[in-house]
Amino acid sequence: MVIITAGMIGVGKTTLTGKIADHLGTQAFFEPVGDNPVLPLYYKDPKQYGFLLQIYFLNKRFSMIKKALADDNNVLDRSIYEDALFTKENNAEGNITDTELGVYLKLLDNMMNDLNQLPKKAPDLLVYAETDFNTILYRIKKRGRDYEQFENNPDLESYYYKMWSAYHQWFEEYDVSPKMKIDLQKYDLEDPHNVDAVLGQIDAELAKIRQPKLKAL
Repeated sequence: MVIITAGMIGVGKTTLTGKIADHLGTQAFFEPVGDNPVLPLYYKDPKQYGFLLQIYFLNKRFSMIKKALADDNNVLDRSIYEDALFTKENNAEGNITDTELGVYLKLLDNMMNDLNQLPKKAPDLLVYAETDFNTILYRIKKRGRDYEQFENNPDLESYYYKMWSAYHQWFEEYDVSPKMKIDLQKYDLEDPHNVDAVLGQIDAELAKIRQPKLKAL
């Protein structure tokens, strides 16, 4: 089973990915953030580095999803399926030109066509993590990455809010695979009891997905 996690920056998605992978005894593919040389530059000057950042992420996510779909079991921390959400928002913000957006979308389309040639064409389950916006801000501040901090930067806080809002619509429209939603405000993963509850919900959803496949065999 290939599982992808999705959600807003600061929601707890990376922690969730690790918990799922440990629970299922499988590999976790984590989003390239700490070793991303473009991301700090983007936060300083999004208009100069917006397109470069999206191409960087697109390349990394394409490589990750190809590896994941070629293997039997793994979990991806964010995936190529939500990549365009960020690119379109950067275009709306004026950080990426319409021409750059067109180039990006064509490249993405070519990549998706390549994925359709694989024996396994899509993940088995999307696990979407959400909290309210104030919790997002609290967790971004708590983890302390300098370039993510929004105090004295109303434009960055506004960007976070727009992305948080856009994610709701993205989840509703996502139709590549079965999907489920996890409330990481109600189930804060710092509490081991909440971890058990969340993993139980995911196990139940995976059982529903496996059942038709077992009957087919």
